[in-house]
Amino acid sequence: MPAPLAELARQARQQLALLDYPAHPWMPPAAEAVLDVAIIGGGQTGLATAFGLRRQKVDNIAVFDRAPPGGTGVWTTFARMRTLRTPKHVTGPDLGVPALTPRAFFTARDGAEAWESLRKIGREDWQRYLDWYAETLELPLRHGHELLAVDSIQGGRLLALRFRTPAGEQVQLARRMVLATGMDGSGAWQVPHPFGALPPGRVLHTAQAIDFAALAGRRLIVVGAGASAFDNLATALEAGAASATMLVRRPRMPRVNPFRWMEQAGYLAQYHALPDVLKWRFTRHIFELNQPPPQESWDRVASDPRFRLVMGAPIQGASMEASPEKGTDKGGEGEQVALDTPRGRFTADAVILGTGFTFDLGLRPELAAFAPEILLWKDAFTPPPGEESPLCGASPYLADDFSFREKTPGAAPLLRRIHCMTYAATLSMGLSGASISGMKYGVPRLVDGLCRALWLEDAEAHLDSLRRFDLAELTSTIPEELPEAAE
Repeated sequence: MPAPLAELARQARQQLALLDYPAHPWMPPAAEAVLDVAIIGGGQTGLATAFGLRRQKVDNIAVFDRAPPGGTGVWTTFARMRTLRTPKHVTGPDLGVPALTPRAFFTARDGAEAWESLRKIGREDWQRYLDWYAETLELPLRHGHELLAVDSIQGGRLLALRFRTPAGEQVQLARRMVLATGMDGSGAWQVPHPFGALPPGRVLHTAQAIDFAALAGRRLIVVGAGASAFDNLATALEAGAASATMLVRRPRMPRVNPFRWMEQAGYLAQYHALPDVLKWRFTRHIFELNQPPPQESWDRVASDPRFRLVMGAPIQGASMEASPEKGTDKGGEGEQVALDTPRGRFTADAVILGTGFTFDLGLRPELAAFAPEILLWKDAFTPPPGEESPLCGASPYLADDFSFREKTPGAAPLLRRIHCMTYAATLSMGLSGASISGMKYGVPRLVDGLCRALWLEDAEAHLDSLRRFDLAELTSTIPEELPEAAE
């Protein structure tokens, strides 16, 4: 660790020592090989949750991630923007400790002037910050662990988590589990119906690994107009693609980003207390408004003559057809992709989908066995006429500690031990999981909910501990009787 960052790490530990109240442990001794909390996902939310729990003296925890060191989260995998989309002054992972803030890290590393001149934090730099954060706090991060399935034992009192690891399958027992698995943690990245008939090698998704070098010289179509669609299109052009046409179903490009409105203490801190009908109206509007591409993403492609933007062009059909110039089709066998839209037919050598994700808990391997028993918003709430939303309806209807609820009481008691800190928590709990903007408020609420659940579950043991408590505070020798005062 470079000397300036090592010094900052020392300052962070010193500040934590100054804030260390209450310092006494309170958790009962854990059973052998049983974690109090298992956190799935070693990205920013999982790391901050682990830190928050440790600050509350819940130390018997572990963070599991399938990626190798340095590869957790999205920042060095399929995130292809140059910078974060969030303003640089955002806080969150620090949980109020000044030396752990992003600003402290970048100022220590690059200097105060560099920070002042910085517009937005680079995505790879953000990963370096998270790696330093985890190292500084000595967080219990276990790499190479892919969660395969979850079961319960001992009458539902413990979760049995089955992982695939480099050493083979392993089972970890835990009292509670947090899903900090990101944007697609409650479903999957969406591949719309027309594209299912195309050869897999011709259809790529912005959320998958893409060999952009192999796209050099090829004609591309990008479907969608979100930030990820623009970033992947830009990356392809920068890698030498012959052309890239963006097809957008909307007639006009969205320009207003609701996240900038949401970045206020009122919404971030208090949304979770709203009645259901207002939660529905807020989040339905946010989901339907969508985000425009950041100005930086637009500027990467706007002046490139190989870029073409076509609005009002929803995909009506997708097929393969013979390429008029077989020799130019680098995909082989002289065929090209053909997409039909109201604006006409568009052809290319390959398609990149920027079509987002869907909430469908049954698509997650770790949730599939009991997904039908998870209570969803469409099961618990009927929206006013004209305010229906399939995406909102498919969101899990979470308890106030982010845990799943049962659709049928008693059918799946393990659900109350699984806490959903993914993007699907947005409707129930507000901006909290898979969002840097919401971490400052969402992570402490999750940690508070976990601690409350653990405390209540052990309440009898805590009462017994109180009754047995016999540490004398008054230690002076005291006579049986004091002499009467002289008159």
